[in-house]
Amino acid sequence: MALQQYYISLTFGMTHVIYIAPSVIFWKAKKLETEEVLSREFDRVIALLGGDATFKYPLKTALDAHEVISMGFPSTVLTELVANVALIQHSDALEKAIGISMRTFQRRKGETTAKLLSPEQSGRAWKFAEILAKATDIFGSQEEAEQWLERPAIGLNQKRPIDLLSTPAGSQLVVQLLERIEFGVYT
Repeated sequence: MALQQYYISLTFGMTHVIYIAPSVIFWKAKKLETEEVLSREFDRVIALLGGDATFKYPLKTALDAHEVISMGFPSTVLTELVANVALIQHSDALEKAIGISMRTFQRRKGETTAKLLSPEQSGRAWKFAEILAKATDIFGSQEEAEQWLERPAIGLNQKRPIDLLSTPAGSQLVVQLLERIEFGVYT
């Protein structure tokens, strides 16, 4: 296997130097770019769920998110998510994505004492927000990402991505398809 060579051109005053750069430099640059994308997606997930004001303390890492998910999100997270995402304002989409019927959501919204979501519901809300954030990054807008979630996908055997979010295996298939689309493999 031949290593790819990169040529870097540098100018120092009147001296112009061209040298072959080791591919590790470009690997590190790509790693930094990937970390920026992941940070942007993490921030988008938090925003979809209502931002830092929704949680008792700011979520900065995936471990912070894990801790809050395992305790259960405050029910306001669900209200914020429904307000921020037009797609799940339809009764069947909310149930497929989060596991809560629209009727249960409306009842909980009207209750005076705020209940916590179960860890499973919190995890599904987080996963849905993660998938939507990744799709938004890939397709360029949240509107396009939501439309993609509703359309049958060739790579999912003509199933709609939103229909697969009701199980962990289905969610993984959707994430894998997004990764393939990101790298130019559409089927």
